[in-house]
Amino acid sequence: MQTPSIDAATGDVAAQHTQHPLGLYFKVWGLLFLLSALSYMVDLFQLQGLLRWALILGLMMAKAALIVAVFMHLRWERLALICVVIVPPLALLVLAGMMVLESDYVFAARTLYFR
Repeated sequence: MQTPSIDAATGDVAAQHTQHPLGLYFKVWGLLFLLSALSYMVDLFQLQGLLRWALILGLMMAKAALIVAVFMHLRWERLALICVVIVPPLALLVLAGMMVLESDYVFAARTLYFR
């Protein structure tokens, strides 16, 4: 265990702190720009249907993951904190997917029995 160093002039305890290189942030900004351009291209090429929504949602999730990982510093956090932030939205997505799958059954049952 490292002991924090004490500044002789001010008497303050210096925090053990690492700075991430600026190049990492520039690369992420470039990647976010590229992903945004690809998202725009989906509309530019007028893609339709399931392919359009899959691309838009996939690019959106990739951008969100980059922002959370790098700019919110989640990449360097403990596994417990990562699980607290990531698991609940994933659980909500799974439950929403299950509702979508069940919606056809509910709609069919309602049209059959509630004429």
